Amino acid sequence: MGRNRRIQPELESDMVTREDLESFLIRMDLEWEEIDEGMFLVHSREHGVPLVIHHSPPLLLLRLKVMHLPDDGQHDFTELYRTLLELNATDVVHGAYGLEEGDIILTDTLQLETLDFPELQASAESLQIAASSHIDRIRTLAGADTVPESAGEGAAS
Repeated sequence: MGRNRRIQPELESDMVTREDLESFLIRMDLEWEEIDEGMFLVHSREHGVPLVIHHSPPLLLLRLKVMHLPDDGQHDFTELYRTLLELNATDVVHGAYGLEEGDIILTDTLQLETLDFPELQASAESLQIAASSHIDRIRTLAGADTVPESAGEGAAS
């Protein structure tokens, strides 16, 4: 146990810090705000879907809420789930689609110890592009006929 204590500070010193992450976000020319310690809500100028980035050593978590699934009991989501799995296998470069508390999300997890600017940029752009390019198909399969709610609502919850 004592040995692990000596190793841990060395690992933390090599990890991307919260300040490093802020520097990366500035370099990416994104609008962002820190909504909680180490948790950033990021808005892209090109893609309308906000992205939550959470600095949680030893990981960096990226999460994007695509949409809330209707819970009226009138929909069979079998084809939607199949499509999300197929997109994960064929079209999502970084991260994956998932379900969380009735929401369809895109998520990616990166190691802070090896993270660099190009990796963060590629992951964030991949999630935003995937959401933008797949949203119409996903909404159709989900039976969502109404105007989409803001993808940022509850994104950090």
